[in-house]
Amino acid sequence: MSSSAPWDYIAKLVCIGDSGCGKSSLTIRLCEGRFSAHHDVTIGVEFGSRIVPVGPPHTPAGAIAFPPSSSSAADDAPPSPGGLPEPPRDTSNTPQKHMKLSLWDTAGQETYKSVTRSYFRGASGALLVFDLSRKATFQHATDWLNDLRQIAEPDIVIVLVGNKADLTQQEDNKREVTREEAEEWARRNGILEYVETSAKSGENVEKAFMRVAERIYQNIQAGKYNLNDRRSGVKGPSAGGSRQVRLTADASKSGGGCC
Repeated sequence: MSSSAPWDYIAKLVCIGDSGCGKSSLTIRLCEGRFSAHHDVTIGVEFGSRIVPVGPPHTPAGAIAFPPSSSSAADDAPPSPGGLPEPPRDTSNTPQKHMKLSLWDTAGQETYKSVTRSYFRGASGALLVFDLSRKATFQHATDWLNDLRQIAEPDIVIVLVGNKADLTQQEDNKREVTREEAEEWARRNGILEYVETSAKSGENVEKAFMRVAERIYQNIQAGKYNLNDRRSGVKGPSAGGSRQVRLTADASKSGGGCC
């Protein structure tokens, strides 16, 4: 990895879905760690970026099943102060890989749909977002998915995101889409996973993006991308240096994008 680039790979992700579902809020939460209750309607596309660890030794919760205790190195580990053996540790000295997620937050209004569709090209991952408190936004997910698959690469990694989970946890539960029907829709349409998030509280926001990043990394390891072809949506460090993409409210003034 080049010393000038703090990442090994860069991947283009698009956030798609109806207007008002919280796509911009999810992007801002991931990139800046904050929530804005009042965000201007996205016109065209906005950009953000975040560098995340992928692959071993970083491991998402539950992704690795350690061997049974009878054959685990934990048996020989000294007891911790609580009397339990130390948990298994990664001893392979595997260098940590990092991926820069270039996030393209697209407008959800029908007025801009013909424009935003063009941004689907060259995306290696997508978050298909709907509002848990508005059933119509979930029903429209089929149209968004069809548009995406007509334009994007065949192997694009997609996670279905039910946003505004905080509205379902209040006394006046505003949920209009059950977890079961969203999960069933995701299975039926070949979606990687369904995740419920809250951009307001931050719940599962990183999880949603990391599920996409980890699968893209697995695809890289499987040789599914040509890292020298911009159409694949994934590049190596020589492709763009370490330039950070800043969020902007005006896509026409942004030099954003990388893939």
